[in-house]
Amino acid sequence: MPELVANPTVIPVPGGKTIAEFIGAASTGDSRLSIAHMTAPAGWEEPAQTPEFDEFTLVIEGTIDVHHEGGVTSVPAGQAIWTKAGERIRYVCPDGAVYVAVCLPAFAPDTVHRDEE
Repeated sequence: MPELVANPTVIPVPGGKTIAEFIGAASTGDSRLSIAHMTAPAGWEEPAQTPEFDEFTLVIEGTIDVHHEGGVTSVPAGQAIWTKAGERIRYVCPDGAVYVAVCLPAFAPDTVHRDEE
């Protein structure tokens, strides 16, 4: 039987970004994948990371700049980016953004491997 997920688990993040995880380790206990709705204010950025999971990011509003070994890829609303496990990346939202992130396997604090701030 289908299972409705009516309320996400909200995960606070420094800098004013909001993570609302609908499916994943924090919300449903499922470690196979995570699906989260993200809202990042203008100027938000996070430390570089080298995650153990692939991340598929669909931008709904705004733009996300993804810094990587080859430079910076800007992802505007209506486009998506796929970052692969083991790639060192850094997300920056100069003007703010609303997006959906899908991680495979699920996001977990011990598998994201963020640089020290």
